[in-house]
Formats: sequence, C-alpha cells, structure tokens
Amino acid sequence: MSEYKITALNKVKRGPNRAHYDKETVYKILDAGFIAYVAYVYEGKAITIPMAYARINDKVYIHGSLKNRMLLALLAAKEASITIMHLDGLVLARSAFHHSVNYRSATLFGAVKKIDGIEEKDNILKAIVDQMIPNRWDTLRTMTEKERNATLVVELTIETASAKVRAEGALDEKPDEDLPIWAGIVPIKQIALAPITNKEIGENIEIPSHVLDYCKKNK
Repeated sequence: MSEYKITALNKVKRGPNRAHYDKETVYKILDAGFIAYVAYVYEGKAITIPMAYARINDKVYIHGSLKNRMLLALLAAKEASITIMHLDGLVLARSAFHHSVNYRSATLFGAVKKIDGIEEKDNILKAIVDQMIPNRWDTLRTMTEKERNATLVVELTIETASAKVRAEGALDEKPDEDLPIWAGIVPIKQIALAPITNKEIGENIEIPSHVLDYCKKNK
C-alpha cells in the first residue's frame, strides 16, 4: 500500500488541501532531517522532547539511557506519536491575520517495542549516527559492551501517518492586495558552516572527507 488510510487519528483537518497521505512524501520528510519531536505522558502530564532518530523502511528508531523516562513511558504505553518538521520560509502578509510559514511536516503514529538484539541494536545506532551525517559511523571507534548495554533503543512501526506541506506566498484578502504594504516570502534554510576542530586534535589529523562533503553539500 503506497498511501496511509485516512482515519480520525491521522486526518488533517486544518488546511486539508495541504495534506499528503502517500508514503513517498512522508518518507522524504523523514529522510531530510534527524530531529523528531516525540510526545509522551509522564505521571499524567503531556511532554514533548526533541530526539535524534533514524528511519529504516517503515520503522523509526530513537535511543537513550536505560532509565530514560520518555522511552520507558513509551514502552509502557506500547504506542507513540512523533512529528518531524522543516521550516522553509516566513510568509509575510499585508495583515497580521494572514502571516504564516512555509514548511514540510510529518506526524507518525504506531506501536513501539524495545530492541534487544546486539547486532540489530548496533545497526540501528549506526543508522541514527549516519542520519545526522552520512558515513560517520564507520570512522568511529568500536562501541564498547558497556556503552551498548547502557543504551535503550526503541522502535516505532509507522502504522499510520500524514504529511502537511505549505509552499506558497502570502494569501491576503482581495481588498488588501491594493494596500501599499509589502508582502512575500523570506526563505529559510538550515546550513552547515565550516567545521571547527577540537583544540586537542593533533595537526596531523585532517578533517575527514565525509564531514567536508556534508558541509559543502549543505552550505
């Protein structure tokens, strides 16, 4: 199935013309980032925390310490909701009412479970690191058993989802279009600046090519 079924849970009600339910759009939004906003309930209080993530097929992975209250709460609930959002521009209208932003967002819903297998856990942690910056994992020292045992990895299977995308200019009221007020878009882009080497790094250690490639691609 190439599209998620529209239900009361994932249906976009505000601005439904901007809604997308196809997996391709959802996956592209996920793959373009590495920070997700994870919602959970702790002692009756709603909390949202930004977390690094990785997508592998129809599953999203997050990780933390064994005592991480968010991960433990998700495992206890056996389900989760995660949102990823990219800000693409400020939309400046002629009235305050019609100011907006251009963006790409995806909201996911699904069942969660703990990952215990050593090889599977290592592969997932590699994916999380490489989602942040491609080809990074293979240049690092090997993870120790102590580090692996101290890390809790949680898998969310995307059971349903929806994406919402706004990519247009200001939508003013018709009478306002004749007002002598500027309206338009200020594009927003996340960029990578030149890498800064740690002070303790020896002069003989060069900045690796995967870091330079990332900075060049995202400058």
